[in-house]
Amino acid sequence: MGDNGPASGTAGWDPAEFPAFYERLRHRAGRSPADRRGALNHITPETVRAAAGEVRLGRSVSLAAPVETVPAADNPQPSTHDMISSPAEHRNKPGLNFAYDRLAMNIHGDADSHIDALCHVVYDGLMYNGVAAGSTEPDGTPALSIDVAHDGIVGRGVLLDIPRVRGVPWLEPGEHVTTADLAAAEEAQHVRVGPGDLLFVRVGHRHRRNSLGPWDAAAARVGLHPTALDFLAERRVAVLGSDGNNDTAPSVGVEFPVHVLAINALGLQLLDYLQFGELRALCEQENRWSFLCVIAPLRLPAATGSPVNPIAVL
Repeated sequence: MGDNGPASGTAGWDPAEFPAFYERLRHRAGRSPADRRGALNHITPETVRAAAGEVRLGRSVSLAAPVETVPAADNPQPSTHDMISSPAEHRNKPGLNFAYDRLAMNIHGDADSHIDALCHVVYDGLMYNGVAAGSTEPDGTPALSIDVAHDGIVGRGVLLDIPRVRGVPWLEPGEHVTTADLAAAEEAQHVRVGPGDLLFVRVGHRHRRNSLGPWDAAAARVGLHPTALDFLAERRVAVLGSDGNNDTAPSVGVEFPVHVLAINALGLQLLDYLQFGELRALCEQENRWSFLCVIAPLRLPAATGSPVNPIAVL
């Protein structure tokens, strides 16, 4: 973190610093007025080719949690899956028959894995790069929708396991991941986050949920401390993902500060509520915490995000 930034831990943080910190990160991004890709600009053909070199085992692992259809404390309005015509209905029917179904879901929430588009966060009436909320592109499509990533996001993924470096099974709701935590995880895991990387920060949210059951994650959860965004800006990270929401609750004086700083100031697309269990075990086994990663949002030209199933390839 630069010497002129806020303190790297939680003790020195004054919420009154937020507007100045936001402006500093926004100007640090340094995009042209016409830019709509945000931090995805850090991904280049060179970084993609280098990421392909991360594949050694030929093993692919999903980073998404199964879509849930049963209400829970953190998911009061779950997805609905309707089996319009089930395979069982055609068991005794001759000839060709089709089974088909329908899925409806909230893109954003506190349980299902999803990616936030750059239009998801409006701050003081503006979206990323000063684009006015509700703006459209010349072709009439909404500005900064998830369609910005319609060709997919491919790069080197890096998993930083914060509970591992702290020696605990998970971080407790209300705790923060600081810049010092990220640096300590890098050192312990012998990896360094670099330009164009897709950074995944494990806080243990899924492990805690699986072990203790769901809770009201809207009111209490683990995330990054706002000052940790300086680390992401300095390293020119392309995407940020977590097994939680990326923002701590209760917040430190500003509602969803990480979402505002990451999406609105830096142009980082966020992935929330991922699942790292299988990936973590494989990384631990191989003593290697970087991998090729492919993120493919649905083609939803007007959407503020998308359900997502990121794939890590080791």
